[in-house]
Amino acid sequence: MLVAYASYLFFQLKSHSNLYDSIDEEREDNVDDSDEEEEALEISMWEEIAWLTTLTLWVSVLSGYLVDAIQGASDSWNMPVSFISVVLLPIVGNAAEHASAIMFAMKDKLDITLGVAIGSSTQISMFVIPFCVVVGWIMGQPMDLNFQLFETATLFITVLVVAFMLQEGTSNYFKGLMLILCYLIVAASFFVHVDNKSDDD
Repeated sequence: MLVAYASYLFFQLKSHSNLYDSIDEEREDNVDDSDEEEEALEISMWEEIAWLTTLTLWVSVLSGYLVDAIQGASDSWNMPVSFISVVLLPIVGNAAEHASAIMFAMKDKLDITLGVAIGSSTQISMFVIPFCVVVGWIMGQPMDLNFQLFETATLFITVLVVAFMLQEGTSNYFKGLMLILCYLIVAASFFVHVDNKSDDD
């Protein structure tokens, strides 16, 4: 999965980057936005690396506290851990991405909106989860990608739903409503679902 994600990044950013250019990019290049360009602040590459490193370390520290608090929150709120992990945490953790996707959608920039939404999901499923498993092996933690049947079926069905919604390349309010309702169905399913645990767990 990590090799597939690396190949996808190389394909998108290096070898076939022209396939991912915006349709309106040529029109926007011809428009005079000199005032906005002058106001934009630039930082050096080393400043970017320093900021990313600092924020990554800080987020990793906060994530440790967050993970430790999930079980207590599950007990006190009377909610399944899977519901908190799959529904509540991603909403809070990706709030900035959700806000930017909504802003771009309101400006009729559907290609950017889909890039934000689908790119984030692809990054989590193809890079973050396998990378966490590899890091867990290095740290001596018994982690694997052996998900339960319910989680695997949910992932498979959501990929199919999104693929069918994107097939025509058009959007309307009904498709948006169907996606929201599908998300609510998945959330409700995780709220009431209980995995059958073996005696070893």
